[in-house]
Amino acid sequence: MDNYIIGNVRKIIYRSETGYVVGIFKVKETTDSFNFLKDESISFTGYFHEIDIDDSFKFRGNIVNHPKYGEQFNVEFYEKVMPEEKDSIIEFLSSGTFKGIGEKTATKIVNVLGDNALQIILDNPENLILIPGITQKQIDVLHNTLIEYSNSYSVILKLNDLGFISRDSMSIYNKYKANTLNVIDDNVYKLIEDVKDITFKKADSVALKMGYTREDKRRICSAIISTMEELCNTLSHCYLNIQNIYKYTTITLGNNISEELFIECINSLILDLKVIKLEEKYYLRSMWDAEENITNRITYLSNKKDLKSTNVDEYIKELENNKKITYNEEQKNAIKNSLIKNFLIITGGPGTGKTTIVSSIIDLYKKINDISYEKLIEEVVVLAPTGRASKRLTEKSLFPASTIHSFLKWNKEMDKFAINEYNKSDAKLVIIDEASMIDVMLFSSLLKGLRSDTRIVMVGDYDQLPSVGPGQLLKDLIESNVLNVIALKELYRQGEDSSIITLAHSINNGEVDESIFNESDDLKFIKTVNIEEPLKEIAEKYKNASYADFQVLIPMYKGINGIDNINKILQSIFNPKSKNKNEIIIGDTIYRENDKVLQLVNMPEERIYNGDIGTISRIDNKEIVIDFDTSQVSFTKSNFNKFKLGYAISIHKSQGSEFDTVVIPVVKSYNKMLYRKLYYTAITRSKKKLIMIGDIDALKISAANNNQDVRMTSIKEKLIKKMSI
Repeated sequence: MDNYIIGNVRKIIYRSETGYVVGIFKVKETTDSFNFLKDESISFTGYFHEIDIDDSFKFRGNIVNHPKYGEQFNVEFYEKVMPEEKDSIIEFLSSGTFKGIGEKTATKIVNVLGDNALQIILDNPENLILIPGITQKQIDVLHNTLIEYSNSYSVILKLNDLGFISRDSMSIYNKYKANTLNVIDDNVYKLIEDVKDITFKKADSVALKMGYTREDKRRICSAIISTMEELCNTLSHCYLNIQNIYKYTTITLGNNISEELFIECINSLILDLKVIKLEEKYYLRSMWDAEENITNRITYLSNKKDLKSTNVDEYIKELENNKKITYNEEQKNAIKNSLIKNFLIITGGPGTGKTTIVSSIIDLYKKINDISYEKLIEEVVVLAPTGRASKRLTEKSLFPASTIHSFLKWNKEMDKFAINEYNKSDAKLVIIDEASMIDVMLFSSLLKGLRSDTRIVMVGDYDQLPSVGPGQLLKDLIESNVLNVIALKELYRQGEDSSIITLAHSINNGEVDESIFNESDDLKFIKTVNIEEPLKEIAEKYKNASYADFQVLIPMYKGINGIDNINKILQSIFNPKSKNKNEIIIGDTIYRENDKVLQLVNMPEERIYNGDIGTISRIDNKEIVIDFDTSQVSFTKSNFNKFKLGYAISIHKSQGSEFDTVVIPVVKSYNKMLYRKLYYTAITRSKKKLIMIGDIDALKISAANNNQDVRMTSIKEKLIKKMSI
């Protein structure tokens, strides 16, 4: 990259903890490509180790147009430039970087040592004795500070030369400081463990450039760890077998290695405790620790003596009178045990009153402990895995709920939780809803942030889809048969949505009774070979409905009946092209103002989360502004991949949400996606009306198909063993 600009930093507008900086730069020298910037000021953005007003730099990068801030120079590589002119050197030495050196002393230094003063100080600091009135302390400050100043930038420049972009170079230097090059020389693959966003691919590219061989054991060990992480996250396993690790490690490496060399490397990782082997199960250390943390804590809580609480039955009766409801025996049992057990699981399908129980537990906790509402909020924490689930829980329980990430105060840039084993929450009771969605790593992090005696109530539907991340936590805990579990089976919620609930339970039992459809307004099945036409007709009827009330759920993205194609069809009805609406093309998708969109990743700093739904309020140049329930968020080109059209969304993404009206296509072309848990989960997203379109035989196939991907976990076995001791 030959194009550059040279100049001085005039202003720092913004600076983050990770080194991201926005500022104003006065350009003094450029290449021909940027000649129009010479003697002009331009705003700049980039990642810097150290940067201050009046610093001189050579920036390499490109100019981007920010819709709000106009032209900006995006710095990809930078180099510190030592001032050369006398005035610049005086300004630099007296800038405050060199403690105790003012303008008068700086002027004397330049007058005596000349334009090459800085290099002379670096090479021969004893020459400073020639400066009238200078002290030994000032000489030491000048020399030592200049060395430190030069070293940091020379290291970052070296990292840039190796192929790391400035952001990565900054992260690497901030981790290792003066020891950076030693770490790189010793084992460049160590960066993957220690520095966020340094992937195996990045480190491997640098390593091979540095002369590492493809059979280098450091390379193979790193590839094994990276492969295990990828497999666990993709397949949701907590441990792996040796055959898969070997097979996929060769893919990661891009070359074959002998089994002998592979075994030697994985045994080395086992000796270093980076991989744990138990019988023929191979765990990443982090995954092993998470399972151990979970099973140890749950064993401790489950064996802990029950709390004593008198008059619980009387309080429950009083609550029934106040709320004008009648609990069935299962619900009473669940409420009572939530107040005396240290660890409890409440599971049940739709209509069994799980949310009602959560609200009642909170009310009775306040009553029994005779505390104020303010104290109640301090002692009781209600959590859900997603933003929409926590919002729904807040609305139904009338008690503030939050996501687990928010409660743990997740720092996105550092990828760490502020509530952790060193800074625990003071909560006394934690209630977790939609527990089937929680993966092993997240639950372990939650436990680390809670005191050892914090009581836990997990609420969820055993029959719903498991977490996207590793493990099948709720399933394993329940199937261990050694914990306090209350299963709600009696239907509590009856009325206009009872047909939907009946269908959900029959699907869960592997049956489809065709006669249940089209008998009432709340449950319809439209038999068709081509789902497009009836889907258009339904969309026309609901095109004026609130975006949050109507939702199409589809199990897969690709194909004529997939999410991507159906979204384009629905967009043409709900939000057709108009000269009054701005639009933009991203990939092969047109987005226009008023479009319904789905958030794909957590952005806690903006209070939006994976699965949240919003509408595009403005498209302006290269900026898209989206209105969500909780906030209005601006997206620029760099994060356009964080959302997509949301007229049709995946069933997985709908977990934790409910919609008044749900439309679910079901056709045989969905193939392997026709299975019981998936369609059961989809059906239970509907609150008031469910319309299914397609082939009734395809629905019967899904109801009969109880097969699902087998997840390799060991929480169940570990719990059984520990609870028996």
